[in-house]
Amino acid sequence: MIRINLLPYREREKKEDITRQVVVIVITLVVFLLVIGSFQLYLSISTSSLEKNIKLQEEELARLTKTIGDIEQYKLNKSTLERKLAIINNLEENRLAPVMMLDELSLLVPVKDVWLDKISEKGSEITIDGMARNNIAVAHFMKNLSGANSVKTVDLLATREKEISGMKLQQFIISCVKKKAP
Repeated sequence: MIRINLLPYREREKKEDITRQVVVIVITLVVFLLVIGSFQLYLSISTSSLEKNIKLQEEELARLTKTIGDIEQYKLNKSTLERKLAIINNLEENRLAPVMMLDELSLLVPVKDVWLDKISEKGSEITIDGMARNNIAVAHFMKNLSGANSVKTVDLLATREKEISGMKLQQFIISCVKKKAP
C-alpha cells in the first residue's frame, strides 16, 4: 500500500529551519552582548585602576615637590651660613692686623719730631695725616715707612707749612699701600 503523507513536511522543515536560525541568531546575539559587556567591564576596571594610580602618583609628586622645596631651602640656608662663616673666618684672620699695623707704625714714628693726627685705611691703602718739625722729619718718617715689613709703597700727597703756637711746623699727608698678607 502506498502511503501518502498529507502533512506538509516541507513547511514543517522550513519552520524548524527558521526556528533554528532564530535560536542561532539569538544565541550569537547573547554571546556578542556578553563579550561587549565583559570588554566594557574590563575597560571600566582598567580606567578605575589607572585613575587610582594617577591619584597616587599626584600625591607622591606633591610630597616630593615639598621635599624638593625643603632641600632648596636647606641649600639656601647652607650657602648663607657658609658665607657668614667665611666672613667670620676672614675677620678672625685679620682681627690682629690693625693692632699689629699700629704697633709697627708707632715704632716707625720719630719721637719728638712727628705727631700723627689721623690714620685711615681703605682696602689696602693707608692715609696718614700729621705734623712734623720740618721737612727732614717728614722725609725720615717716610724712609722708616718704606722700610717697614707691611708697607709696599709710600707716597707723599701734600705738605704745607702751618704755624701753631708761634712755631712753624710742616703739616703732611702720606699715602701707603700695604703688602698683601701671605
